Amino acid sequence: MEISAGGAPRADLDAAIEGAFEAVAEVHRLMSAHEPDSDVGRLNREASMGAVRVHPWTHQVLRTACELHEATAGVFDIALGPHSPRSASPPHSNIELLASHCVRFGRSGVRIDLGGIAKGFAVDRAVACLRTSGIPHGLVNAGGDLAVFGEEASVVLVRDPRHPGRELCRIELMNTALASSGGRIDPFESSEVKHSAVIDPGTREPARGIRGATVRAPSCMVADAFTKVVMLTGEPAAALLARYGASALFVSADGDLRATRDWSDAVHVVT
Repeated sequence: MEISAGGAPRADLDAAIEGAFEAVAEVHRLMSAHEPDSDVGRLNREASMGAVRVHPWTHQVLRTACELHEATAGVFDIALGPHSPRSASPPHSNIELLASHCVRFGRSGVRIDLGGIAKGFAVDRAVACLRTSGIPHGLVNAGGDLAVFGEEASVVLVRDPRHPGRELCRIELMNTALASSGGRIDPFESSEVKHSAVIDPGTREPARGIRGATVRAPSCMVADAFTKVVMLTGEPAAALLARYGASALFVSADGDLRATRDWSDAVHVVT
């Protein structure tokens, strides 16, 4: 996690950045699927048996995840247990969002993983903390999921998903968020790009049609989630992206670099 900020006295910047890191740490404590006492850990153990109260932040992320599950006809799916693939009616029938920030799972054996959306939410919380502290401009970067705010534009370098050691393009950002997904690399084995970690909920196979996707959106949570949708669907995601004020850049399986129409002015391809 990298946080940079400017436009205020050093003491104010230090305090705001410390608060932003604390917000990120809180998101991890609440939403990690690997921590047994996290909200996600408790839900996976108990929500099939009855309602479980969670933190408002967790409830907010779950609500967005369920909304995107419905909007994408099941392409975006945080459920790991038994369910009907690519089914979005009713909205994510496995997860019931109740009053007072309570959650219940509709079937036994259901488990969830917020890894495809929570990191973006953590970036948004960090930005909100900096803004609330009166910081004029800054950047929060969580390993490729990032957001910038303020009147100063930032230029972000996007790596080529086919050759991660190379630069694909440069994107100029102002008051927006960006997230990327692509193939996996194990530097201890080789520099070869392996199949994506994004799994198609309908086939349970890794995404293969798109080599890598970068999404720009008003919030990093939305950008983070939509990288998975673009990785799985490609160009057909354009209309849905537009509905959320988002846009995408992606590399197809045949190596073509493509972008939605509303993004061409911000992308500078490296030749």
